[in-house]
Amino acid sequence: MLRSRLASARMPVSRGEIMSGATARTVGVIGLGIMGGAIARNLAAAGWQVVGFDIDDARRKKAAACGVEVAQGAAFVAARADRVLTSLPSPKALAATVAEIAAARLPRRILAELSTFALDDKAAAEARLRAAGHVLLDCPLSGTGAQARSKDLVVYASGDSESIQAMMPAFADFSRQAHDLGAFGNGMKMKLVANLLVAIHNVASAEAMVLGMKAGLDPRQIVKLISAGAGNSRVFELRAPMMVESRYDGENLTMKNEVWQKDMTVIGDFAAGLNCPTPLFNATAPIYAAAMSTGHALHDTGSVCAVLEAMAGLRRSD
Repeated sequence: MLRSRLASARMPVSRGEIMSGATARTVGVIGLGIMGGAIARNLAAAGWQVVGFDIDDARRKKAAACGVEVAQGAAFVAARADRVLTSLPSPKALAATVAEIAAARLPRRILAELSTFALDDKAAAEARLRAAGHVLLDCPLSGTGAQARSKDLVVYASGDSESIQAMMPAFADFSRQAHDLGAFGNGMKMKLVANLLVAIHNVASAEAMVLGMKAGLDPRQIVKLISAGAGNSRVFELRAPMMVESRYDGENLTMKNEVWQKDMTVIGDFAAGLNCPTPLFNATAPIYAAAMSTGHALHDTGSVCAVLEAMAGLRRSD
């Protein structure tokens, strides 16, 4: 039986316990981590009645302090909100969440799945909810945790067009853009294309920083001048400042290496399935793997700069 920490953390649910209480300005958020937590807080600040759930007690308390109504489980969230956002850590968590909501026998609900998972995993979840009378949209996000906090996200929505339109008011209050990409799964395809570039730009940013520092340039000046020139990228703007500080945790954290490894695998499998060459992306894989094996698993992916510094024999005091 497919289970996850999410499934095991929920309380027992009977049909009589769950009554639909959805209102026009109510939205659910399942998964209150770096992305989901920021989204829930922004929606609450925008005036939405936000009902949320996470297996982690600290995340629940943090969300509650920001005006989020904390529910007892995924089915309770869906009982209170007819529009639900899911931001989950793994396909197992998605499967468990979908199974719980499907079993609750609720009126029709729209779930917008924001995570980065393989297309097959999302398709299985969509079929399970469709059989229970619900709609699952594939709506991955372009952006990091830091961008989620400032509502600097782009939503790649795909699936039932009417349901996407129903979600647009919520999307507008936690993102800067939301696009309807058509058939279910197109959102993930677009996200994987975008993340391929993120993987390359991140390592390229670190490579440029290390080259400049080893040549004796001031790292702050490197950031200032690259940011103003043709070599700039959104990834460089985000990660180069933390590379200057050589600090990849705490408030600087936007994407953990251990989470990013999942994205790397999904991108690689997607490209391989299409028999499409990705030589630059492939070249980044050992750099991220080295970050994982040298104590940076829980650090931001910007820590690939530390990996390249070690490879270059660069010491900041040089």
